[in-house]
Amino acid sequence: MFYFDPYYFIFALPALLLGLWAQFKVQSAFKKYSQVRATSGMSGAEAARRILDSNGLYNVAVEATRGFLSDHYDPTKKVLRLSPEVYQSNSIASVGVAAHEAGHALQDQHGYFPLYVRSAMVPTVQIGSWLGPIIFMVGFFMSGSLGYSLAWLGVGLFALTALFAIVTLPVEWDATQRAKEALVNLGIISHNDRSGVASVLDAAALTYVAAAIQAISTLLYYVFLLSGSRRRS
Repeated sequence: MFYFDPYYFIFALPALLLGLWAQFKVQSAFKKYSQVRATSGMSGAEAARRILDSNGLYNVAVEATRGFLSDHYDPTKKVLRLSPEVYQSNSIASVGVAAHEAGHALQDQHGYFPLYVRSAMVPTVQIGSWLGPIIFMVGFFMSGSLGYSLAWLGVGLFALTALFAIVTLPVEWDATQRAKEALVNLGIISHNDRSGVASVLDAAALTYVAAAIQAISTLLYYVFLLSGSRRRS
């Protein structure tokens, strides 16, 4: 069966293990530093507001949203949404995450090109991430040149997912650097708090690395299957 191909696990297992480890790192770091109060005593929402206002982004709203670590910045609506844990808490972890999302708003303000590329890719990636594998599987099990061409079309669609994951890396890294700098410069955290913020944000960055590796390894697996089927035909 296609789903139980042992070669799939050769390609996918390292990325899967890295992803699980990254998730563990994020949760453990956030749990640890959610118990440590930030020097300023600001909540995540207050820290985000301070960063935005200090950069003239009065038009960007800060709102609470549902879900654990569901924090994100919406560049189309100019809204920074923070999960309950981040919005309300005055911990090092909360202000770190809030500052990171504010960093995306700063990217938007300064015309950070990779952010625009990623935002423009979202609609296409949402389609390609689920439609690509379906088209690939249909084409892979079809006979003849039509099936082969269809399978490659699926690969092309899924390749957008891998490209999106790669483009995401500099976007997230840059937002983290902006966050760390703003937190210290605005006195939201002390120098002693910096290691805690770094632990949380660096662990979060690792999840994006894992996602990129997983997308690339899956893409390589599809190419491997098609190359092997071509040689056998």
